[in-house]
Amino acid sequence: MDHGPDLSLSASCERIAAAQNRDGGWGYRGGASWSEPTAYALMAIAGENAADAERRGRVWLAANQRNDGGFAPRPSVSESTWVTALAVIAGIDRAAERRAVAWLVGQTGQETTLVHRIRQWMLGNQPLKTEDAVGWPWYPGTAAWVTPTSLTLLALRKVARRHPGSAIRERLDEGRRFLLSRRCEDGGWNHGSSRALGFQAVSYPETTGIALLALHGQPAAVLEKSFARAGEHYARCRSAEGQAWLQLGFLAHGRSIPDAPPPMPARTLLDSAVSVLAARARGGRNVFLEEA
Repeated sequence: MDHGPDLSLSASCERIAAAQNRDGGWGYRGGASWSEPTAYALMAIAGENAADAERRGRVWLAANQRNDGGFAPRPSVSESTWVTALAVIAGIDRAAERRAVAWLVGQTGQETTLVHRIRQWMLGNQPLKTEDAVGWPWYPGTAAWVTPTSLTLLALRKVARRHPGSAIRERLDEGRRFLLSRRCEDGGWNHGSSRALGFQAVSYPETTGIALLALHGQPAAVLEKSFARAGEHYARCRSAEGQAWLQLGFLAHGRSIPDAPPPMPARTLLDSAVSVLAARARGGRNVFLEEA
């Protein structure tokens, strides 16, 4: 089955490049520039005859690196956040990469801190075991969630060969355990809570796809239920971004993409960019799994 007009890749990349702001960054739906859409735009247009747009975008993104090594979500924000992982995946210079990787390795979810575990013990709750739940948060000092953990795993895996040592290997193992521990009863993933108000929570297409992508290399038997749920999501998915992440998840494990309704139209820059990356993966190049 045709899973999207791959011949329109160049046209899609031209539209993404044309949406660039005068300052060199990209917005979500036009408007002000942010690090997240800028990183995805750079991944999409790389190698697509958009050298000037790519150069300007990289200059804009580099300016958002903070003194601690992390990246801020936009110029007016002083604090580093999860977008650091996207900057690493999109590609930054070696010195900036070393600082960004050090920042990422040093981040954990609030639930793994000693203060949080003592508080939970005082409240009479059973604290999570640190070794089973070390993921990454959206913002420093908050709880870990599926999407920032998945993207950080992909970022660290991409550059691991250039940063030898046990710290990255340990964090990669911890992050994979975190994702498996946050899987919903139905086999997929939502934002990170497998139970809510005493009930089993349901999974979402986007988060299921991105978690499967980040779990590249896991034994197939561990993920069979997850692939089944991903197939159910794909059959009903009505979002271009959701379809793209699910495709990336299937392809990361050498799985065929199931039959599904026609591709959904891209409504945001993220829709367009992730759809381009999924189309490239269908052609054999998964940018998220390439070593830098």
